[in-house]
Amino acid sequence: MSRLLTLAGAQMGPTQRADSRAQTLARLVALLEQAAARGAKLVVFPELAFTTFFPRWPMDREAPELLASFETAMPNPQVQPLFDRARELGVGFYIGYAELTPDGHRFNSAITVGPDGQILFKYRKIHLPGSDHVKDGQKYQQLEKMYFEYGDMGFPVARGPEAWGRPVLGMLVCNDRRWPEGWRCLGLQGVELVMVGYNSAAYDPNGGEGESEQLRTFHSILAAQSNAYMNATWAIAVAKAGVEDGAGLIGGSCIVDPNGVVVAQAQTTADEVIVAEIDLDACRQGKEKMFNFAQHRRPQWYGRIVDQVGAEPPA
Repeated sequence: MSRLLTLAGAQMGPTQRADSRAQTLARLVALLEQAAARGAKLVVFPELAFTTFFPRWPMDREAPELLASFETAMPNPQVQPLFDRARELGVGFYIGYAELTPDGHRFNSAITVGPDGQILFKYRKIHLPGSDHVKDGQKYQQLEKMYFEYGDMGFPVARGPEAWGRPVLGMLVCNDRRWPEGWRCLGLQGVELVMVGYNSAAYDPNGGEGESEQLRTFHSILAAQSNAYMNATWAIAVAKAGVEDGAGLIGGSCIVDPNGVVVAQAQTTADEVIVAEIDLDACRQGKEKMFNFAQHRRPQWYGRIVDQVGAEPPA
């Protein structure tokens, strides 16, 4: 038995600070159309896909430029053409964006939209990296903790439509992919496809020279491979890549099978579509054997994972 779904990753090259929303939206629609032309039924876009990675820039929280980077509703008139074109093509998508709620809360969010143009579910990024203040002496900042609140929705899953084989879908955003706790929460809900969008620096965003573009790309792909394997799920991780106003972002967008094998990978740091036909029933091997949670997990010994935050070495 097979449940086949043609899945695409729509990697984006850089979006400069001066680029207009109309320019960026046109790129998104073009990528969607390229993916649809190759048979894709579900397309995954990056984190913060409608803007540059604005958390690298120190700004007042009420600055017009910063506020203009947030979406107060989804969809809204600025992004509606993407929803409309996707519905015309019968293609769904995952996309990341900056969310400003009606009561003033700000989140680094993602949604998955079905082929009918309706939102299936939402996720708000939980593992925020970076700092809540400007660090002196750094050329580029990582200010997600200053501009966003920690996600408050946990790790939800949703069933995809019949046209996709009714997959159990989960979402993460960027730094979440490095933390196995989120993947396991999705795995414990039977997830079959984890979608991740990211904007990851091609340098050490916390300062220093300890991480290169090559090492950070390796870690990004490794995180997708290892967590896909340990939760017997398909995974797709999609970048916004290239050089934004002098600051590099890694590429490495990839689609990974439930054995942790990369089945498609971007070759550039520009706008690029990767596609794979995935068999959702390939998750069964791991879920029913090596990672049969009902048979093998021992949660009575896992309390330390949720009871403490920092490491506590022995005396």
